[in-house]
Amino acid sequence: MADPRQRASDGGSVNIDCISLSEAVVTYLRLKGSGKGITFRRAAERACGYVIDTCGDKPLSSYTKADANAFRDALIARGMAGSSITRVFGTVRSIINFAANEEGIELTNPFGKVYYDRYAGVSDRQPIPVEAIRAVQAECYRLDDDMRWLVALVADTGMRLAEAAGLLCEDIVHDNEGNYIARITPHPWRRLKTAGSMREVPLVGSARWAAERLMAVHGGSGFAFPRYNKTDTTNANAASAGLNKWLKAYVPAGATMHSFRHSMRDRLRAVECPADIVDQIGGWQTNGIGHGYGKGYAAQITIKWMEKAIFL
Repeated sequence: MADPRQRASDGGSVNIDCISLSEAVVTYLRLKGSGKGITFRRAAERACGYVIDTCGDKPLSSYTKADANAFRDALIARGMAGSSITRVFGTVRSIINFAANEEGIELTNPFGKVYYDRYAGVSDRQPIPVEAIRAVQAECYRLDDDMRWLVALVADTGMRLAEAAGLLCEDIVHDNEGNYIARITPHPWRRLKTAGSMREVPLVGSARWAAERLMAVHGGSGFAFPRYNKTDTTNANAASAGLNKWLKAYVPAGATMHSFRHSMRDRLRAVECPADIVDQIGGWQTNGIGHGYGKGYAAQITIKWMEKAIFL
């Protein structure tokens, strides 16, 4: 795959009359990539590298609808699922729009409104049944190691795997009433998916057990899971690969670590937890302007609902 960096270097000047896609990537990363991490940079370079492979490294104003359609066909030929194609197109559109606006170039982005089946190759992520969750937790208690602490933490919270893997021990708080709470905040080594992802998650059931084990082993400081934080970025991919491989023996076919997140939403629904509390616990986007006001529900309330869901 072509590397957009081959045509320009970071911080280099560009000719605004004929800024190429590779130069647009440089502009985009220089101005928007600060503090975003290696994943952000790689996604931009990879997506535009696909365009350059298919259509060439042209001035932005030279790309046509035919190029965009050929790009779509090339992504489909690579075997990409509809959801992956959507992400790639979104990145390309963002880079072209940002660079054109930054350099004062007026154009109609041909990579917008390209038709393809957004659901092609996309399988529904099924929740894990409660009885399977219990079996997984029993094995976590038996094996009692850092990988199983991470599984146990996710199983009874529905946290995103990267959120849990990137935790500091200092992010796990033990309050005066004996409750454990995980504070999900952005870190340089692990960004959050959305602004609403920043939250406090009650740790009950197997998640509380995992928190107690982490505190006992690490003494309350440093990374909760050092195994996945050996570089400047939390290696959530390694965590996912290793844990999903282990998990296969205990859960239905197709279920993954992310399925615990779907299960938690269903478990909270089963105890008739109000939707806005569900959204706060999981860091899901809540619709409506009013939900953007205030500090949200107090810990005592979210803990109450989590205990109902976990011990149902």
